[in-house]
Amino acid sequence: MSKLFMFEKPLGMRDTLPELYQLKRQVKDAISSEVSLWGYEPIETPTLEFYETVGAASATLDQQLFKLLDQQGNTLVLRPDMTAPIARIAASTLNQADRPLRLTYDAPVFRAQQREGGKPAEFEQVGVELIGDQSSSADAEVISLMMASLERAGTASYRIAVGHIGFVNALLREVLGNDERAGRFRRYLYEKNYVGFRQEVEKLPLSSIDKRRLFQLLRLKGGPEILSQADELVESAEAKEALQQLNNLISILESYDLSDKLIIDLNLVMHMSYYTGTVFEAYSEGLGYPVGSGGRYDQLLDQFDHHEPATGFGLRLDRLTEALGKEKEPVTKDTCLIFSHDRRKEAMQKAKQLRQDGQAVVMQELTGVKDVDAYSAQFQDVIYYIGTNGNGGASK
Repeated sequence: MSKLFMFEKPLGMRDTLPELYQLKRQVKDAISSEVSLWGYEPIETPTLEFYETVGAASATLDQQLFKLLDQQGNTLVLRPDMTAPIARIAASTLNQADRPLRLTYDAPVFRAQQREGGKPAEFEQVGVELIGDQSSSADAEVISLMMASLERAGTASYRIAVGHIGFVNALLREVLGNDERAGRFRRYLYEKNYVGFRQEVEKLPLSSIDKRRLFQLLRLKGGPEILSQADELVESAEAKEALQQLNNLISILESYDLSDKLIIDLNLVMHMSYYTGTVFEAYSEGLGYPVGSGGRYDQLLDQFDHHEPATGFGLRLDRLTEALGKEKEPVTKDTCLIFSHDRRKEAMQKAKQLRQDGQAVVMQELTGVKDVDAYSAQFQDVIYYIGTNGNGGASK
């Protein structure tokens, strides 16, 4: 290997250094603890899945999939999300299990990135899937659980944007007439390219009323009053039903006293195309991108020959860790025992005692440190076992 690339990593891959790893583990443990209290059972899926099944069902762009061949010549992918693999399990191994299913996961997922994208190609998600319940109560549960998980992880300043992809699709089809045009405008919304959206609307041979309806879509963001404004823009039964579902959802969340954290955003469009109903994103103060997202996907299990409603969310551990790291004080480690060769045994006995009491203890022989003062500054307590006088030494 050329020395030029000796320290390089593949595009989109990252190292996680000790301090960041510790914070990420704390965040993960906090979320997993909260999810467990809500009755969700943990599940694992393989890192590799078949391209023809999970790869296709994931709705990830083909150029974002990491592909390889097995010994039989089958095309495999590194899983690009966790929802599709869990849908596969729900439709097969857990086909006869009692419904609703409440499942949770913690796993890395893989999506190849363009060189200029600057995004990670591997990131860890913690999330849940609630399968077999089509009610608004199920949507409210997963949103409430996402909020509780963020708070348990220490994210105090956050907001949840809630929309409905069924409403967006219905309005775009009403005005534009076909799915191809609607898909182009949906892309602008997903990219939050509102300038491009407006410019494209101006080019269309539409009436001023229809153009105004599309422009108004961009302004449907705010409190519950947005829903009545949205109702005046649409005529189809599909759009009216979507707004009724959102009304029901907001009513339930208000009964949980959670509405103060919500923003209604009716132009919210998600990356994954399998969402069919309520969609939502979580934002933490200080970050310009979501730390988590989710929604209802009532048609995904159809791709595994098993029709069943489902909803869920995933939280991005890397982004949550970044958000918390901005507010975090530098961490000092518990205890260090610095010892001389003659007093190793005493230091070992003390370390054993402290570890039994739950403290993290580093044992460091004096001759192995170049600058004792600089090294010891990273610990809350430093105990010295130096010399041959038999005394325990002093704590710093």
